[in-house]
Amino acid sequence: MSTVAVVRKAGRVALAADTLTKWGSRKESATLVANHGKILQVGDTYIGITGSATLKLILRDAFTDPEAPLPLDSVMAIFRTWNTLHGLLKDRYFLQSEEDKEDALESSRMDVLLANPRGIFGVGAHRTVQEFSRFYAYGSGSDFAMGSLFASYDQPDLDAEALARSAIAAAAEFDDGTGAPIESYSLPLASA
Repeated sequence: MSTVAVVRKAGRVALAADTLTKWGSRKESATLVANHGKILQVGDTYIGITGSATLKLILRDAFTDPEAPLPLDSVMAIFRTWNTLHGLLKDRYFLQSEEDKEDALESSRMDVLLANPRGIFGVGAHRTVQEFSRFYAYGSGSDFAMGSLFASYDQPDLDAEALARSAIAAAAEFDDGTGAPIESYSLPLASA
């Protein structure tokens, strides 16, 4: 269980995530787990991960392979990267691919949000890539995070990072799979 939120506002982008790990009904807070972060930095891109706790280790390993640069600078580049990652998930990391026969595509079993100088993006479990214009949230507390973002985005005193952090705080308040402390990162958008 996780909640991640991404925001684009006033020439900046920000990504925030909670730090709680859950195994069934057991909660493991950031005070117990040293590697509690759900945000991975790959070059100038921050990636917020929802799904199994193992996925952050898999992505960290996959993105550090010097023989396979995986670009993250546009919708199509992210789509190609995630298709490459899906193959690695199956071949190197033993992703189980049994799916509901109704699904047209195998799931990568994670939803991620990305923030980089070129914008904010989301990758769904079936590798759908979307570029967002203002904000978005994924994870178990995403409904609460989206409500927070919708209600507060136009407040002039809140920048991208404050909005993203506030969204995760709302999720942590109401969703039992989301917990503080909150981690966040912000960076400027590239000039057009």
